[in-house]
Amino acid sequence: MPDIKHLIENNKTWADAQVKKDPDFFKRLVDQQSPEYLWIGCSDSRVPANEIVGMAPGELFVHRNVANQVIQTDFNCLSVIQFAIEALKVRHILVVGHYGCGGVKAALESKPHGLVDHWLYPIRDVYREHAEELEQLGEAEQIDRLCELNVIEQVKNLAKTNMVQEAWDKGESLTIHGWVYRLDNGLVNDMNVSVSSREGMEQVYHVYHQKLPKGVRN
Repeated sequence: MPDIKHLIENNKTWADAQVKKDPDFFKRLVDQQSPEYLWIGCSDSRVPANEIVGMAPGELFVHRNVANQVIQTDFNCLSVIQFAIEALKVRHILVVGHYGCGGVKAALESKPHGLVDHWLYPIRDVYREHAEELEQLGEAEQIDRLCELNVIEQVKNLAKTNMVQEAWDKGESLTIHGWVYRLDNGLVNDMNVSVSSREGMEQVYHVYHQKLPKGVRN
């Protein structure tokens, strides 16, 4: 059996340090979870969500998957989004990719990677839609630009979900943001694609949960 006792020892050291620094730290965590933010990010171990934005446990609700995707058939991700909006009442959803993403890189490669290839097909679709731009770039720049385009696409996918549109119908304050994190300097790059309403989204993706606006047919 692999020896992982050091992880348990690390846990005890960390817990003791937290109590020493703040005796009520764990009591507060037990009593309340009320984050204003949902982070949808990549599974990459080099992208620690809470640390990047300087937030303590309980302040950021987190979902992670390979290449930070929002796919309409991923019930894991959709369940997290629904819980975040309806139960936690988050006000902001952050879709956060990172430059040099291995998932994005794999999507560009013409070789098999196993089951993950099925997961990465939507990123290949993003490449196809922007092929003219991407094919003018070198390999590293191409990967980084596709990381940005993927985040932008996931913001759009998130805005298409029933849960988000229903929250907007109810007049709830909910804004989706798209960021890309740089591993080499620890800073996020805002893609400036924040959205807090249906405006700018194609009509075909609108799903109304209350009385239809005047002029809109069911």
